[in-house]
Parts: sequence; C-alpha cells; structure tokens
Amino acid sequence: MKAGDIENRLHLNYGLLHVVGIDEAGRGPLAGPVVAAAVIFPPFFELDGVADSKKLSPVRREKLIQNIFDSAISIGVSVVGETVIDDINILQATRIAMLKAVSALSVEPQHLLIDGNRAIDSYIPQTTIIKGDSTSLAIASASIVAKVTRDRLMDELDLAYPQYLFKKHKGYGTKEHLARIKEFGPSPVHRKSFKGVKEWI
Repeated sequence: MKAGDIENRLHLNYGLLHVVGIDEAGRGPLAGPVVAAAVIFPPFFELDGVADSKKLSPVRREKLIQNIFDSAISIGVSVVGETVIDDINILQATRIAMLKAVSALSVEPQHLLIDGNRAIDSYIPQTTIIKGDSTSLAIASASIVAKVTRDRLMDELDLAYPQYLFKKHKGYGTKEHLARIKEFGPSPVHRKSFKGVKEWI
C-alpha cells in the first residue's frame, strides 16, 4: 500500500470529495507548543517525495511544503501552547490542536484520516491509522506542514531565549538542552509538567 491509497478508496468507493489528513508535531519536546495540521487534496491527487516528516531533511521539508500549499484544496493549522499542555496534558492538548486544525479548514471535510490510534471529538466520520503517514498522502503532508510550522516557531523562540539553543534541538530533550535547563532554569515556554523540566522549577 502506498501513500494516497486510503483516501483514493474513499473517493472511489464512496464518492467523497473532501478527505482530510491530520497529523501533529511536538508531542515529545520539553518546550514550545504542539502543532497540528489538516490537509485536503483533490481526489486521486499524487505528489512525489512526500513521507513522514521525521524521515525528511529540513531542506526537503521546506521544498515540499510549498508544493503542498500550492496543491491542496484547503489546509488548516493549529498551535496549542505549553500552558495548555501543562493544564490538561499533552494527549488532550494534541487532540484539541487536531480539532482546531480541522475547524480552520475553508471547506467542510467529509471524512477525517487521523495519524495514530485516538479519535478526536468530531461529528465528522473518522478513521485512525497507526503510521498513517505511510499510507495516506494527506496525513504525510499534514505531518510536514505541522513539523515545518513548529520548527519555524521554535526558531523564533530561539531569538527570545538564545541560552536554550531552541533553534538547534527544537525543544527536544537532548543532553545539551537538559544541561541548559539545569544551568538557567526553565524558561516561560518550557513545559513545567514534563520530566526534565519540573525538577528545576
């Protein structure tokens, strides 16, 4: 099965026009927001080179994201910050981000394809797909949009808090990042409920 097969079956078997792929970036980092994206392509659309964003180089992602925006019927993006993550936990914050990304679409989706195994609180019919970015072009594209968006946000946070080197590790718990948290204490954008941060509050 190749990327795009799942939405193509929905187009062919059920006549659906607006099948949306949804994915997120930023569940694991110790700082910054979680970002979700929702992408709808025209029926039977193909786009070479799209894969799980984690398997692509930053340069490749930047090239692909322009193709995705040029080709998609609609794209929705949502950012949920570290304060909300700390208040309700990262799982719930991710589900809220996905729902908000769907709400940001300019057309009404007919079916949701969600990466992972957890549905979101939507009346729209949905299918959860483990490793969906390998079988759905829309999910793979959403993963790229979410990842690039989040990386750009972390680059901006690096300017505000250069001592943490956010541009280098994007908020993930690298050895160097953990050492910076220990040295300087958590910043306002660190997730205070996460191990590796809460110990130094």
